[in-house]
Order: sequence, then structure tokens, then C-alpha cells
Amino acid sequence: QVQVVESGGGLVQAGGSLRLSCAASGSPFSTYHMAWYRQAPGQQREFVAAITTDRITNYADSVKGRFTISRDDFKNTVDLQMNSLKPEATAVYYCHARRTITSYWGQGTQVTVSS
Repeated sequence: QVQVVESGGGLVQAGGSLRLSCAASGSPFSTYHMAWYRQAPGQQREFVAAITTDRITNYADSVKGRFTISRDDFKNTVDLQMNSLKPEATAVYYCHARRTITSYWGQGTQVTVSS
């Protein structure tokens, strides 16, 4: 069982930056592939970024070059640094942990980007 808790959301002006953090506990964090997703009002949840246990990263085209995902297997955390934020990035951001067929979601953290 893994518990996933996000933090770091808030209100920021367009062009600004935010850093989200996800803390995971309960099982060896280093064995989980981690990812961030987001869900805007009235929209489906969408992929943002992922990092594997080998630290291979992958990003949605819409955030490439502006967002950076990283993990710290000693602190059991995965962060999402978001730069040059746009109003369309307004959403609830969710952390996701996956190992084989098992996956866990956090409760989400709200990010609001004002224009």
C-alpha cells in the first residue's frame, strides 16, 4: 500500500513558476514509476510528466521545455517544477505511483494561473 500526498499548489500569475511536491509512503518508493497528471474543470484527466525508477523522464508536448519532473528516492518525493505557466495550466494536479499493475493516486493540489 502506498499513500501519496501532493503539496505546493496555489495561485500564480501567467509567466510565473510553481513547484509541486509529492510525498509517498508505505512501500519502497524507489520501486515505483511516478507521474503527474492534471484535470481542468470539465475536462478529462491528462498526462503531464513521468519519471521511471531509472529516472527516464517523459513529458506532454504542451509542457516540454517548461516543466521538469524529478525524484528523490531518499526523501520519497517526486517534484514538478513548472515554469512559464500559462492560464491553461489551471487544473488540479495529481501525483500517481505505479508498479506493475498496482497504482495509487493522491488527492490532488489546485494550481490556478491568472492571466
